[in-house]
Amino acid sequence: MTVVEGSRSRCCIVGIGQSEYTKWGGIKDRSQFQVTAQAILAALDDAGLRPEDVDGLTSYSNDSNEPHLMQVALGIPKLRVAAMVWGGAGGGTCGSVSLACSAIESGRADVVVAYRGLCQGQARRFGRHGPGRVNGNFVDPFGLMAPPQMLAMIVQRFMHLYPITADHLAEVALNARANANRNPRAVMHGRTLTREDYFAARWIAEPLRLYDCCLETDGAAAVVITSRQRARDAKSRPVEILSAVQGSGPGWGNGALSGHNMPDADYASTGYRTLAPDLFGAAGLAPKDIDVAQIYDHFSGMVLMALEDLGFCGKGESGAFVASGAIRWPDGDLPLNTSGGQLSEAYVHGMNLIVEGVRQMRGTSTSQVKDARTCLVTGGLGVAPSSAIILGRT
Repeated sequence: MTVVEGSRSRCCIVGIGQSEYTKWGGIKDRSQFQVTAQAILAALDDAGLRPEDVDGLTSYSNDSNEPHLMQVALGIPKLRVAAMVWGGAGGGTCGSVSLACSAIESGRADVVVAYRGLCQGQARRFGRHGPGRVNGNFVDPFGLMAPPQMLAMIVQRFMHLYPITADHLAEVALNARANANRNPRAVMHGRTLTREDYFAARWIAEPLRLYDCCLETDGAAAVVITSRQRARDAKSRPVEILSAVQGSGPGWGNGALSGHNMPDADYASTGYRTLAPDLFGAAGLAPKDIDVAQIYDHFSGMVLMALEDLGFCGKGESGAFVASGAIRWPDGDLPLNTSGGQLSEAYVHGMNLIVEGVRQMRGTSTSQVKDARTCLVTGGLGVAPSSAIILGRT
């Protein structure tokens, strides 16, 4: 049985905020909680709102910045909704926005902030092997101790089945770095990456090299969601949430992060074929209607699979798609991860991808896509549950 939640959203994102992004361990003068609170305050200021206006907080995947403490720290007088997407690590990124929309549309909240803060130099590093992982007994004995090893198996199978090569993985990484070089906020803003650099880098877990893997960074990001009616009074240009879905298909469990027990037909995939029809159907759009995309790039090979699963190209055609220049800014048919993504801007479990999607719809990105009116954003790939949204320009 397929489990999917979809919505024809009547909500808008009216504020975005972020901290500085640094390399792992770079933020030392404030706690992770403080950094996250500052990102939330920046998003509220962008929206022209105050903490007193907020009555909902959402996040995902065991966020340690607890909402009841955030309420006290920010001075929120009444918290009516505190919700989190379970599991899936970054799979819940867009799901936190979906939860916010559900709360607003049902009348349970008026203004909800979705947020994520990660200062991994101060706490346990995400992705590091340790006790307490669900289904760890099924994968640990085989050396699958961390996400690069777990996801590498799926990418390897994908490259075995279809005409996908290391050059195609390189294109995803090189595109992200080129975009980050135009983005002063990106951790890799001042560092170019050549094709020679890419292939000279060490293996992490074959077929993934160093630059196929997302950054490890400190930072926080937040977005403010409210109703379309209230969005009319926002300080900054509101961005419509045209569609918001979350869920998973049969047999996925926690996907590649646990027992690898996905159906064989879906093993070499992101799991997004289940979500895609609901995502586009709720928005009344098709893949050809998407002008720019922010696809969760924890590993380059998973991005290629997502392009296929979401219908931007046919099965096994993503290599040729990226080789054609289709994901490159400014002339590609689908400019991708225009802030540098998690490969080169920052790793905030994907919340920075939503922030960049809003900038694209406002026309303020450092790699702005001309006349862009729609932006697709995904949560984590190859995990379950996962999520996605489609944003629209107002």
